[in-house]
Amino acid sequence: MMAGRLPPLNALRAFEAAARHLSFTKAATELFVTQAAISHQIKTLEEWLGLKLFRRMNRRLLLTDEGQAYMAPIRDALSSIAAATDRLKRSETEGLLTVSAMTSFAATWLLPRLGQFSRLHPEIDIRVDVRDDLTDFSRDGVDVALRYGTGDYPDLASEWFLAEEAFPVCSPKLVEEGPHPLRTPEDLKHHTLIHDFTERLWDRWLELAGVNGVDTAHGPSFNLLNLAIDAAIAGGGVALGRSAIVQGALDDGRLVKPFELMMPSANSYFFVCPQEIAERPKIVAFRDWIVEQADS
Repeated sequence: MMAGRLPPLNALRAFEAAARHLSFTKAATELFVTQAAISHQIKTLEEWLGLKLFRRMNRRLLLTDEGQAYMAPIRDALSSIAAATDRLKRSETEGLLTVSAMTSFAATWLLPRLGQFSRLHPEIDIRVDVRDDLTDFSRDGVDVALRYGTGDYPDLASEWFLAEEAFPVCSPKLVEEGPHPLRTPEDLKHHTLIHDFTERLWDRWLELAGVNGVDTAHGPSFNLLNLAIDAAIAGGGVALGRSAIVQGALDDGRLVKPFELMMPSANSYFFVCPQEIAERPKIVAFRDWIVEQADS
């Protein structure tokens, strides 16, 4: 049936309530309108249909045969509309939320914190989609992405939430033990440098430190920063860590920062999602939580 041939929705709601109660007064109370409004809606519907739906007999309200036949399908249709609306509203505030995050950031920053979000929002189920390529929201079934970059995301809603700095990190044992303890950046020439080959930053940091003579061409390299950090924790050398990735290991003593010099990164972390869903309640809840975690 074409939408233009449907009766007015308010008139249908008035009819269903009045038919169920067999009372205009009770229908008016249920729908928070006056009895006159119910009477007007029923009259409108009867005129639209071209037939009578109710009979008034000795102060009693009865359905006509047509009204009796009309009641059940209208009740079912209104119930279906209400159920569909309820499901849609729940999907805005609860249920599955798919979050794309880069591997190193997910493993070291996001995952240790997710338990807190689940306790705060048990109605939202987080699904983490780990990927290091750019997210295609329409293709990948992702709701939000936590991205490391400059914030240039055309046609998407993005919000900065975390800056980052790079600095050397290593096992505590390397700082004091062995023939060449790490006291100054110049001491790095005696140690193995661990590399993240997706973003080779050692040359830039050494230049900023004013240090020459350190061989940056050798040493193990990894395509994931968290693997390079794991190698440093194991005592395999000195890695150039990024603050968001190494903070947990610094806090629990698995890593130390031998030097104070920190190099600001040109990139930051951004919360990114399609514009059209940016204000959905469950996305707002996750975004607000991410920002709060970054500030803490």
